[in-house]
Amino acid sequence: MPEQAGSAQPTGAVPQETFLLQGRILLAEDAPDHQWLLSLILQEAGAEVVIAPDGRAAYDQAMQAFSAGRPFDLILMDMRMPEMDGHEVTARLRKAGYAGPIIALTAFALIGDREKCLAAGCDDYASKPIAPSELLNIASRYLRRPAR
Repeated sequence: MPEQAGSAQPTGAVPQETFLLQGRILLAEDAPDHQWLLSLILQEAGAEVVIAPDGRAAYDQAMQAFSAGRPFDLILMDMRMPEMDGHEVTARLRKAGYAGPIIALTAFALIGDREKCLAAGCDDYASKPIAPSELLNIASRYLRRPAR
């Protein structure tokens, strides 16, 4: 039986949840392609994204915002970056009193990586490459706003 106009989705289509994010995200990521793609996905969902191209910049930007009384709503932390790796950045932020959510992102997911990231002070963990839906699911745990 043929589908009528305006009826269910085409065969094979999976309904996608609409993500509406509100908040500022610090994306600590050294790879320009990943910076572009991840920030695009997050911005299209409504988040404001600030990019830190290495670990030292991530620490400095997070502490500057924290000291100004306007901490980031979420930090997405690449765990392998130049200057300072994500484990060190996270541990230093936690030691300085930064309590906001930090999500570890790593391209080299090995046994024990999740535990190592959580031990450094991360709140959650995801491996790269990360699907857009997974990225938005993680971000939405911290930045979801009601759908209109």
